[in-house]
Parts: sequence; structure tokens; C-alpha cells
Amino acid sequence: MRDEQEFVEYVRARMPVLRRLAYRLCGQWPAADDLVQECLVALYRHWRKAAAAESLDAYVRAILVHAYLAERRRPWARRVQPAAEVPVPAMSPPGIEERLDVRAALGRLTRGQRAVLVLRYWEDLDVAQTAAALGCSPGTVKSQTSYAMAALRRLLGGGES
Repeated sequence: MRDEQEFVEYVRARMPVLRRLAYRLCGQWPAADDLVQECLVALYRHWRKAAAAESLDAYVRAILVHAYLAERRRPWARRVQPAAEVPVPAMSPPGIEERLDVRAALGRLTRGQRAVLVLRYWEDLDVAQTAAALGCSPGTVKSQTSYAMAALRRLLGGGES
């Protein structure tokens, strides 16, 4: 009973952070909510191990990122297409166009490249923390970051630098 209460308290406190991370990875709120739900099911199943981890937040972040990366490998992911996004109003505040361009370009990256950029630049994790969340080496994080940034430059019309 105490484990369940600790789990509920943790989820209540961290739900906004988990949803934001999932949204940054997925780019759509419904998909982000599904991803968080999948993460929380896995967390509940492994709560004692997670609660004993050195950093519970890092452990949960790794579950979430791994679930995101594994999603494309599932057969149903190839069949189910999300609904179209709501069109952006014609009168946008200054700067929104650039943000929308970046979001669209992020959506065209591979899942691994998008995950690396979200963890490094939105979640502000260092190379070692990103490597731990992705379950790879720091060198892989660095190379994937480089490839992802080059791809973003191409997609945004900035060319190679």
C-alpha cells in the first residue's frame, strides 16, 4: 500500500514534466498522452526498482524515451495515422512561423535524432545524462547530435556549415 501511495504522489508531482517531454518527442498531444500512459504502466510494474534508483527522474525519463524509440517497431504504428494538425491561424504573432518551421523540421528527423535533440536542448541534459536516458555511449550522443543538427539545417534551408 505504501509503494502505491508513493507511486501516486510521484506521478501527481511529475505528470506535467512527463507530458511536456513526451510532447517534445512526439509533436502531438494525443500521442504524447499515450506515450506517458505507456511509461506509467511500465513504471508501476517496476516501481520498487525505480524508487531505489539513484535518480528516479532519470529512470523514468529513460523509460519514456525508450518507449518513444520503440514505438516505430510495433506493427500497428505503420497502420495508424494520426489526424491532421489544426491549421495555424493566418494572423500569427511574430516569431511563431519560425517555431512552427522548427517543429515541422523536428518531425521529419529520425526518432533517435529527435530524441537526442529534445533531451540535449529542451530538457537541458548533458551528454552523459542523454546517453544514460537513451542507453547508448556518449560518443553516439555526440554523433547523433551532429547528424541531427546538420539535418535540421538542411530542412530549414540553412545548408551545411
